[in-house]
Amino acid sequence: MRASSTRYGLRMTEPQTVRATRESYDAIASTYAQLFSDSLRDRPLERALLSAFAELVRADGDGEVADLGCGPGYVTAHLNGLGLNAFGVDASPVMVELAREANPGLRFEVGSMAALDIEDGALGGVLSRWSVIHTPPRDVPAVLAEIARVLAPGGHLLISFPATDGPHHETRAYDHAVVTAYRWCPDRFAALLRDHGLAEAARTVIEPKPTDQRQFQEVQLLARKA
Repeated sequence: MRASSTRYGLRMTEPQTVRATRESYDAIASTYAQLFSDSLRDRPLERALLSAFAELVRADGDGEVADLGCGPGYVTAHLNGLGLNAFGVDASPVMVELAREANPGLRFEVGSMAALDIEDGALGGVLSRWSVIHTPPRDVPAVLAEIARVLAPGGHLLISFPATDGPHHETRAYDHAVVTAYRWCPDRFAALLRDHGLAEAARTVIEPKPTDQRQFQEVQLLARKA
């Protein structure tokens, strides 16, 4: 543990896992941006989910939307193209710099999902696209509490993660090219959302392609704050 940023005058601490994730993504940021800058092109189901998410946010007040774990910013830009007032947050300063260079008209900030520099109830929506996968399961409730805090009543969350092989495994670690990542049982994750006042509204489970390196189901949960 070491001292990191401050928020509301309080000194925060940074877990070693957060530091390791940040440093690992700093090191590969340029390569990552090149490899995945057009990753939505071949993902029609995800584009449709993002469009539905955007429509819901616009219908319920059109508040700002935070793309947590935004990386080089291509999905933040996609949300902006869907008519949302979206900004990105990422723990990696190098990723944030790349996002700013690629999208000079959008806002990107360095920050932690567990300690967002955002006022209570300020957001109409939060996107967490695979950004929770490197968070150890014991720390995920704190992240969800922070997401619930910054969402306005009626605000929407779209969050994605890989699924475990069945309900008998609530979570399971797996080797990731960057740093250790975790799969979740969808029902268990939905229960955690409910614990933090985020009611599941819809769920999609996408089967892997035979050619995918990892044969994990992909889960997308759409939730709404009461």
